[in-house]
Amino acid sequence: MLQRQQASAVVAARRQIVDGAVGMVDMALTQLADKGIVNLDEERKAAMVSNLLVALCSDKAAAPIVNAGTLYP
Repeated sequence: MLQRQQASAVVAARRQIVDGAVGMVDMALTQLADKGIVNLDEERKAAMVSNLLVALCSDKAAAPIVNAGTLYP
């Protein structure tokens, strides 16, 4: 019984974390577009969404990575 309650609490907490992360990602993309800071194509937008969701939903702190180049010519 206790394990089920703990599992339900973990699922509820994860759901709340994901809901908050999705809201933050949506807000970030909207503000970037509205302020004309950057125009992203769909592929780059998908990569940004994926990276932000991983960073926001992860149990561990994100480590910064310096990009020395680009995949796009």
